[in-house]
Amino acid sequence: MKLKLILLAGIMPICCFLCSPLCSQIAERETYLNDTKAELMKKWPQNRTVNLVFHGHSVPSGYFRTPDVRTLQSYPHLVLEAVKEAYPYAVVNAIVTAVGGENAERGAERFCREVLTHRPDVLFIDYALNDRGTGLERARTAWEKMIEAALNDSVKVILLTATPDTSVNILDYQSSLALHSQQVCELAAKYHIGLVDSYAAFRKKKENGEDIVDYMSQINHPNKKGHRLVCDMIVRWLINDN
Repeated sequence: MKLKLILLAGIMPICCFLCSPLCSQIAERETYLNDTKAELMKKWPQNRTVNLVFHGHSVPSGYFRTPDVRTLQSYPHLVLEAVKEAYPYAVVNAIVTAVGGENAERGAERFCREVLTHRPDVLFIDYALNDRGTGLERARTAWEKMIEAALNDSVKVILLTATPDTSVNILDYQSSLALHSQQVCELAAKYHIGLVDSYAAFRKKKENGEDIVDYMSQINHPNKKGHRLVCDMIVRWLINDN
């Protein structure tokens, strides 16, 4: 089956590359979205619309080689395609509130009026790549503001670590990109929410001898192959793969 092949091929453990002691504090992938999965399995007239909201910067926006935007090849829409294959009776929206060039501070400023207004069932936050300019402390404050607002609205939250920037050595654990990704892992553990560790997945590819450039459309934007890698990890939270 096409979906099973997607799920089994090249999947990396969804656990932070530096934070194994924190992994036990991150939400359980098998159970965290049970309520959402139950809704997705319902048929008309018992079903309702399920909203998956993707908040962040240019990567979830679908920017490939700027200014080229390939919306349908970006991970939010690849996720929607996979979810619809698994749940043919579901009514599902993939709502992208991401803005190219934005960091978490700017995303937090518009969070209530432009994100929560969509009444997400599951919210995905992806800002680490662009947070390097604001620094760890300011980025953490912005991420916590968004996480807490979502949790107060009973929204399930899944955080994403950064996708690569090929000007940064992905094997360097002390790079600013690695440290921001580590901070995202810590936030997922602190709030007991979901984590998709994109940075660890790409780093594993590099450790296995693959060229990260093969997953990129430019130095800081993945191509469809890179988006597929992120998509496959997200899908594991939404679809039972056993």
